[in-house]
Amino acid sequence: MINKDKDYPFLVKIGFKKVIDAYRERAKNEEKPIAKEYLEKMLTYVKDFPKLESGIDSKKDLEKHKIPIEILLDDLFPNILTNNEIKAASTPRNNIIFNSSGRFDEILKKAGKDYKLEIRNQSSELDYVYGCIMILNQYYGYNVDFTRPFYFDIPDENGIMRHYRLAVNADFVTFEPTDKAQEISEEDVDKLIQNTDDIELWKEKFPPLSWVFKGFVIMNLTDVTVDDGISDLKTELLSNRIPDEENISSLVEIFRSIYKIPDLRVGFTMFNKYDASFYKMENGKIKSFILNGEEERDCGRILCKKAYENLLETKKYFSIANVEDYAMKTSHNLLSENLLTNEIKSCVLAPMSKNGQLLAVLELVSYRKNELNSINAVKLEDILPYITTAVERNSAEFENRIKAVIQSECTSIHPSVLWIFEEEAKRYINDLDNDGVSSFRDIAFHNVYPLYGQIDIVGSSDERNKAIQKDLLKQLELIIHIIEDACEIEELPIYEQVKFRIEEFSSDLKENLNASSEQRIINFIYREIKPLMNHLKKQSSKLKKKIKKYSECIDPESGVIYNERKNYDDTVQRINRTLARFIDRKQIDAQKIFPHYFERYKTDGVDHNIYIGEEMTKNRPFSEVYLFNLRLWQLQVMCEMENKFYHIQKDMPLKLDAASLILVFNSTLSIRYRMDEKKFDVDGTYNARFEIIKKRIDKAYIKDTEERITQKGKIAIIYSQKSDQREYLRYIKYLQSKKYLGENVELLELEDVQGVVGLKAIRVEVLYHKDDNPDDKETFTYEGLMEELH
Repeated sequence: MINKDKDYPFLVKIGFKKVIDAYRERAKNEEKPIAKEYLEKMLTYVKDFPKLESGIDSKKDLEKHKIPIEILLDDLFPNILTNNEIKAASTPRNNIIFNSSGRFDEILKKAGKDYKLEIRNQSSELDYVYGCIMILNQYYGYNVDFTRPFYFDIPDENGIMRHYRLAVNADFVTFEPTDKAQEISEEDVDKLIQNTDDIELWKEKFPPLSWVFKGFVIMNLTDVTVDDGISDLKTELLSNRIPDEENISSLVEIFRSIYKIPDLRVGFTMFNKYDASFYKMENGKIKSFILNGEEERDCGRILCKKAYENLLETKKYFSIANVEDYAMKTSHNLLSENLLTNEIKSCVLAPMSKNGQLLAVLELVSYRKNELNSINAVKLEDILPYITTAVERNSAEFENRIKAVIQSECTSIHPSVLWIFEEEAKRYINDLDNDGVSSFRDIAFHNVYPLYGQIDIVGSSDERNKAIQKDLLKQLELIIHIIEDACEIEELPIYEQVKFRIEEFSSDLKENLNASSEQRIINFIYREIKPLMNHLKKQSSKLKKKIKKYSECIDPESGVIYNERKNYDDTVQRINRTLARFIDRKQIDAQKIFPHYFERYKTDGVDHNIYIGEEMTKNRPFSEVYLFNLRLWQLQVMCEMENKFYHIQKDMPLKLDAASLILVFNSTLSIRYRMDEKKFDVDGTYNARFEIIKKRIDKAYIKDTEERITQKGKIAIIYSQKSDQREYLRYIKYLQSKKYLGENVELLELEDVQGVVGLKAIRVEVLYHKDDNPDDKETFTYEGLMEELH
């Protein structure tokens, strides 16, 4: 047998009995003399080749019978169509192909010697099942419909993948059982049809090589490259975002197969309807040939009149078959220059619009003239709606990201409580639709536990004042040097008077800096020194150089030196930004403990509020265990933030200190979303006590001392109940074992603050790690860290 594949239900024997029988039947009934004579001669001819009817079971015999087979199958494979039809006689699994048409042979030749003809996405298991179904239909007379599109992917001489749909004619096939064959009952068929993926069941009923296939099948291929490319493109666009770095290459390949251009390139340019400008897609990964590296450009300045009308007004294609010729006609406008810079010789620009509004422009470009033109631009008509939908979806997703950032950064609607706002919004819309009138009700949560923490920069006001003081003194010093040089050139009394005033300002600054003295100096510099400098730089080249050097030291916006303050501001901003991002990342894990409301805000440091309780979730029971977990999480994160605070400053010119505080509030309270302030706040007079404590506690002193409760290198835990003390001492002991906290623990009482009495505190030293790594076994107290860092 030709096919002895042990993992297939039948052996293959190539035969033409059905074809010969058809000729015999036609010869009996044929009335046309010429046709009858032809049929009789054909039957006489094939008698000399008995194996054509009995069956050919070797490739050697198949080759010997090549000419008789071609003659016998001439009606099925007319020579006049050989260069048009893609056709061949074959056996199942396509292991033997014979009597192929000229066009079929040419396609395989162009594919290359190493190409192997295989059906796309056809597994051996599925192939086995299809072989069994052929037996059921041909031998047993069932009509099991197993038709589905089959495709061959065959590359052409340019390496472009062409796609061909396969149609199989099995009219000339018969099956015979061997002694291994099983008898198939109706129950067997019912069971098999219900279990097409159970390959073992099919092999049980149709053991391998238990049947004999006699005959041949005819394969007909149809070139569906464009249709298949469009289908693949639709699938790609519907299942993925555009643009996407991963899918853009597959999209380019699809366009290349549709246009038969092996090096065709694809670009996208977005359109801003608010100012009629083009801009790059937001991730910048996809090329814009229109912009050629620029981020944004006014459409009117980059497009010619015709291109502007087509793309922006009538929403039609704009094609350039010869870019060089176009450049000459448009006096090398920006579009032509950008295309020529990229060596583009022809292109199609296709507008993607929705409801009459331009969204973006699809760019197809070629390195050869006339390859892209107004004729083949119409190929985009079936594709463009899907690309437009994908781009629209991408734009919508980008807008949603913008809204998400605004919600995250500019409002207090945390994702954990968004569900209740959505429910209220739905009710609002329903009432508005039904009655025409509606109002958005207040959102409130009752019986929630608050947690508050802060990591604050120690002496931030003093540090800021020192920075201002240094900058102003430096500026006054530079000014006085210039005035002294001016006195040598011109002995004018006004110079002495200005010098006296500068010395007076400097003396006052060294003693004390306040808001009024700062403003007086700035006014003096702006109103008197600035005009004087304009006069002095005209007096000599020496003064001009000094004044130029002085001007280079001045911040152009404020008119004063901004070096020390910039160091301070940059350090604070970097600290705040890093700590805010850190606690935001940690919040992802905290939300897994139990969903809760979280907000943080930057001051001179980072403060945060947390509210947790059953009302803040939808259909999820609350237990105090979640509260305890969150309190432990908060204390651990505060230790990590302390470490982060100091390690941020390693390479910064200014070194600042931090003091951390946690406020424990034993009772539940209510919070309400304030529509006017767009934020949550405590609700009711009694609950306001929590806010009062928050605002005043970091200024509190230890009882009978002049020492602030918040100290650098330590975390202060403020509480009022004995149970809170016991709870946090357990957490401290655990974190001491984890090398987060040191052994030095203080139990303290606080001086009464206005409106707040009876508060106590636990103060514990933080352990720091040299490389900001909690797993590092080597730890330091604050003093040890300062020695290590400095």
